Amino acid sequence: MAEESDLEKTEEPTGRRIEQAREKGQVPHSRELGTFLVLITAAASIWMMGGWFVQQAMIIMRDAFVIDAQLARDPGLLVPYLGNVFGDALFLIAPFLGALVLAAMLPPFFLDAWVFAPNALMPDPKRLSPLAGIGRMFSWNSLMELGKAIVKALLVGGIAVLLIWSLRAEIFGLLTEPLESGLAHAGRLISFCFLILVATLALVVVADVPFQIWQYFHKLKMSKDEVKREMKETLGDPHVKGRIRSLQMQAARRRMMSAVPEANVVVTNPTHFAVALSYQTGMSAPRVVAKGMGAIALKIREVAGEHGVPILEAPPLARALHKHADLDAEIPSALYNAVAEVLAYVYQLAGWRQAGGAYPVPPRNLPVPPELVPEAA
Repeated sequence: MAEESDLEKTEEPTGRRIEQAREKGQVPHSRELGTFLVLITAAASIWMMGGWFVQQAMIIMRDAFVIDAQLARDPGLLVPYLGNVFGDALFLIAPFLGALVLAAMLPPFFLDAWVFAPNALMPDPKRLSPLAGIGRMFSWNSLMELGKAIVKALLVGGIAVLLIWSLRAEIFGLLTEPLESGLAHAGRLISFCFLILVATLALVVVADVPFQIWQYFHKLKMSKDEVKREMKETLGDPHVKGRIRSLQMQAARRRMMSAVPEANVVVTNPTHFAVALSYQTGMSAPRVVAKGMGAIALKIREVAGEHGVPILEAPPLARALHKHADLDAEIPSALYNAVAEVLAYVYQLAGWRQAGGAYPVPPRNLPVPPELVPEAA
């Protein structure tokens, strides 16, 4: 049962899953939105430009059917004449066609689905499978499309019946009007009815667009196993990353240990912590060149002993430096006085080694602020 539950797609799609789907051309789309935008643009264009369109069309038709006798006798003049007529007709319908093309391109912008996906143009043998086609015919999506088609037919048909019934007096009155005024009146009625019928499709669009967006993200849902695999692919295998971190830490430790022989002193706890300090002329403050605890602290002490670096047991200072001083960084200003006493002892020790005399006394009760000293391990 646990394996079956892992295969259930219960997790929301990740950003990478959505991006991969977009690269394949899988984006949310609504046929109802596209149909509505094209039809409402056509209805609005006819409503606003209908009168001008009819007038210009009548002018073109009048000019086209009135042929000069010279054109009829000379075929060489007839062809350019007909070309001009077709050019005028094309110029007449160009604004209407341009508005429709623009309307057809708008749906992807509304759904944030405007992508260029060459992969979607590649032939897919699965689309040619008869069994797959039959499966799509009886799928849940096909049933939803059938339901939408029935709802649209009932909605548009019902509104059409109501419009015809409410305008029945005007429709029958067209029979009594003169031809020219009757045609203009009929054109206005047709444009008005077309605009109202298309506007009713907005109800279908309002219901379809959220459903298509929900269905799109629902199809992209992932199982918990898929999310884990994607995390591994995105962030890398944890075992590999752990190995890389281990190698990086080993390299850092080697670099740190190579700096211990150049240190001025190693401050210890005595065994739990070890911090190697270096101070050269021109430095603004002493720097921490190595630090560690446990086995690393023992290694620092061992390297320091092999190279004759002084080792001073000062537990509070060692813990404070280990806690508050970063590697390859200057020590905190609050520890300047304590470290100054340590370095003074180191210089005295170096002088004793060269000239002899009284052995310098190691510093005690170093001025380490209590708030900087963590509890002893």
